[in-house]
Amino acid sequence: MQLRVIEAIGRLGSVTAAAKDLYFSQPSLSHHVARLEAETGAQLLQRVGRGIRLTEAGQLLADRASEIVGRVDAAEAELTALVGLDAGRVRLAGFGSVMSSLVPVAAGLLVERHPGLELELTDTHPEVALRMLRAGEIEVAVIFRYDESEPEEEGVRLVHLLDDPLFLLSLDGATTLKKHRTSPWIGGCERCRTHLEELCESAGFTPSLTSTTDDSVVMQSMVAAGLGVTTIPGLALAAHRNPQIRAEQLSVSPRRIYAATYGNPPDPPATRALITALGDAAESLPERSH
Repeated sequence: MQLRVIEAIGRLGSVTAAAKDLYFSQPSLSHHVARLEAETGAQLLQRVGRGIRLTEAGQLLADRASEIVGRVDAAEAELTALVGLDAGRVRLAGFGSVMSSLVPVAAGLLVERHPGLELELTDTHPEVALRMLRAGEIEVAVIFRYDESEPEEEGVRLVHLLDDPLFLLSLDGATTLKKHRTSPWIGGCERCRTHLEELCESAGFTPSLTSTTDDSVVMQSMVAAGLGVTTIPGLALAAHRNPQIRAEQLSVSPRRIYAATYGNPPDPPATRALITALGDAAESLPERSH
């Protein structure tokens, strides 16, 4: 892995660009460089002004690493072409709204492209999916983030798939949270409920949460029955839409949907094929606005 790190720094010319290319955080990438310096006994990076560049020893190692990485990648490509993706298994865990919208489309693309590849799916919350990923029980976890500053654990690499807008569900078609500051509110899963509370507090009030459910169909039925109002992501609304309710897109930051893998790159061919299918599926989804 250290050779891929130094090769990326040499190829891209910066630590920041290399970290982005390898889906690493900068502290994680710096850790790999430090380990490589300890193993070689040579200083590989030096600070110049506000930037960092390779030393002479670092450049020499980066050049050699480029040759080695290139040959390894070429061998992997030849092996994949020889064996193909006509057998094997890849496992994914994702949360409800992607499992009812994005993932089925991606699964269809994967079956079409690699009919012999077995796909196993698990519907679960992002926190559980990440635990399964770290435990080696799945190869890909589809998760979401409201706060991009939230740090990822060492070894977790993210590929951004799409941004999912947020909608306000009500019977009257209100377009702002503040218009329902005195209404009863319906909360979702713990993370979504916390996000709802933060949004309402930023609008100047504390929501009165009278009901909770992490089932978007039940949530919409509650709104239709006049039991309260709520917010819901666009993917969940696209998967199921109760005709009695009105949905208005809120002018707030969307939640960001990612495919997460674990461990050092590159990912195995089957995992890469699944992530490619997820990306293509995300691009094919209709605009999530109503």
